[in-house]
Amino acid sequence: MPGPSSCRWWQSWRPGPRTSRRCRTQRFYKKAAAFVLRAVGKHSPQLAQAVVDCGALDTLVICLEDFDPGVKEAVSGALGFIARHNAELSQAVVDAGTVPLLVLCIQEPEIALKGVAASALSDISKHSPELAQTVVDAGAIAHLAQMILNPDANLKHQVLMALSQIAKHSVDLAEMVVEAEIFPVVLTCLKDESDHVKKNASTLIREIAKHTPELSQLIVNAGGVAAMIDCIGSCRGNIRLPGIMMLGYVAAHSENLAMAVIISKGVPQLSICLSEEPEDHIKAAAAWALGQIGRHTPEHAKAVAVTNALPVLLSLYMSAGSTEDLQTKCKKAIKNILQKCTYLPALEPFLYDAPPNILKHVVGQFSKVLPHDSKARQLFVTSGGLKKVQEIKAEPGSILQEYINSINNCYPEEIVRYYSPGYSDTLLQRVENYQPPTK
Repeated sequence: MPGPSSCRWWQSWRPGPRTSRRCRTQRFYKKAAAFVLRAVGKHSPQLAQAVVDCGALDTLVICLEDFDPGVKEAVSGALGFIARHNAELSQAVVDAGTVPLLVLCIQEPEIALKGVAASALSDISKHSPELAQTVVDAGAIAHLAQMILNPDANLKHQVLMALSQIAKHSVDLAEMVVEAEIFPVVLTCLKDESDHVKKNASTLIREIAKHTPELSQLIVNAGGVAAMIDCIGSCRGNIRLPGIMMLGYVAAHSENLAMAVIISKGVPQLSICLSEEPEDHIKAAAAWALGQIGRHTPEHAKAVAVTNALPVLLSLYMSAGSTEDLQTKCKKAIKNILQKCTYLPALEPFLYDAPPNILKHVVGQFSKVLPHDSKARQLFVTSGGLKKVQEIKAEPGSILQEYINSINNCYPEEIVRYYSPGYSDTLLQRVENYQPPTK
């Protein structure tokens, strides 16, 4: 029976030169093999499926338990490139037992390994709620949330993207992310020097805000709307896009949340994006967000109208150079805002420039306001609005004709006749035909 000391041989054992060389060689081969599999699998789902079909996942899982962090980093990268293509490949990666090991990898001290493992978890989570739930069940959220304030920008943007891919699928998953106490910590990332970090932080907040009014209210209470508006003002291009959409989602939920965006001066910033951004898809997002803000009440609509956003929306809608999506978004936003807008100075230019399908909404708003506002009726005459309405050619019995009739009923008949087309000719004809009485 060996004594206690003989059982502790490993305490004094040291690898010899040959053993060390063999270990280094094995690590080199494992990393090189993982890089090759990643290089093959990243190009297409078909090539990634070929990697899976040859049984590579079982070997990669074994290597994911290697002591060398470089090997685990290379393997995590290969798994992420396989999983990112589609849900079927992601499921194959999950079925191989990789998720718990990837969660262990994000707890390792090496920053590079943390980042690649977080990216792999993101690639797995993005395809479906079920795959995201698998990542959540492995305990990933708590560890990811702890790394939001890590000073390494590359790690932060991978962590933020992983949380976004989890939160986007459902209310329950979004609430689990929120319960990891990411607010208000994540808001500091909106001021990060890295554009990738800003964009992914904005994306995470957007994916949470879109689900329910309660989650949006939580973001508002944490100061998220004001922080997002500052972020939009500090960056350009696609970095702005998730923030613009987040403001639209928040405003869409309720009057109060839309008013929170207005109070935080979100409308002027969105109007700037609408006017300044060269890309049509960003303009379309800004148009959509403005429509979500202005569609609630006359007060909301006026807040949008006073920023001079309506003429820009109309110009983009009528421009032949605008994409179909941008035109659709602008048309919908104009309709949403006009149907609530009672601020007549913003409406009047539309009488001269708007196409018929927009014009009927403008005339409709005048027909609602003028019967109840004597000062507005007077201004409508002196500004030339009443004269312009008489020039509109509407089909008898149409809704537009009903709106015109409602406006005309607000004025004496002789005033309406005076501003009607051809009335001056009628007067001249009467003058010409008039015979003064003889003495």
